[in-house]
Amino acid sequence: MSTIVFIDTRGEKLPKAAQEAVTYASKLAGGPVTAVTFGDAQGLEQLGAHGAGKVVVARGVKAVDGQQLTRLVCAVAEAEKADTIVCVSDATGKAVAPRVAVRLKAGHVAGATGLPEGGSFRRNVFSGKARAYVEVKSPVKVISLSPNSVPIAGGGAPAAVQEFGGDVGAARITVKELRKAGAGIPLPEAERVVSGGRGMKGPENWGLIEDLARELHAATACSRPVADDHWRPHHEHVGQTGAAIRPDLYIAIGISGAIQHLAGVNQSKVICVVNKDPEAPFFKAADYGIVGDAFEVLPKLIEAAKKLNAER
Repeated sequence: MSTIVFIDTRGEKLPKAAQEAVTYASKLAGGPVTAVTFGDAQGLEQLGAHGAGKVVVARGVKAVDGQQLTRLVCAVAEAEKADTIVCVSDATGKAVAPRVAVRLKAGHVAGATGLPEGGSFRRNVFSGKARAYVEVKSPVKVISLSPNSVPIAGGGAPAAVQEFGGDVGAARITVKELRKAGAGIPLPEAERVVSGGRGMKGPENWGLIEDLARELHAATACSRPVADDHWRPHHEHVGQTGAAIRPDLYIAIGISGAIQHLAGVNQSKVICVVNKDPEAPFFKAADYGIVGDAFEVLPKLIEAAKKLNAER
């Protein structure tokens, strides 16, 4: 029996989440694994550095069609006699992993946050307020890994890249247009995030958020009201109805900390809050907090970050 890992590598470079998933699958298996992907991605042999012995790629598959990709993963799982299938708990993985689990009659752990402990997989529940430990007793298991859960391994030999020769059927989804999110660090991959809320008073003040993010090599994000008012693009919205992120550092500027926002960021390893309202709910969830006006605090943080960078 073996382990395979399904990843989405359609971007211009290998996503951090894909590298993490291959690392995780390799540690779970105790050796090299087979990676499964699709599209025109290049540089797939680099996945060998993270624990992939072989990469099976379906070049003819261009769109994220959950049913088509499920057939791809199941075909490779059958050929490899896999008893463990690892996916990334992102939009693509969430469209595929449950379907694969049903087809293979496998137990599914959604959003695992680490390697098994005593035979059980740890995952966050109730919007990250509690942890659950799940034991899978079925012969085949499907594990979806939350991004930013494991350090990326390196140093392995290049992986062999093999074209998938099977038939996954016709896609039921047609891609008519692609819009890139823009320059900068993608939110799901960011280790540091600087986020702004209505306390920034308007889009004309967002330069302060961007300046701090630039000095910290961080991504930028925002609360839902900011995205709804079109101050910032929708893909920067984090929260229960936006992106759920797990960075090492999350800095919230002028965000009150409503429960809907916290649901998307409370798995951050360190949370720092700047708000002039000492009663803001966010302070209860923060590791560090500054009670002060964002327009007075931000310039000082930016200067401190510049000074730190100059000393390195």
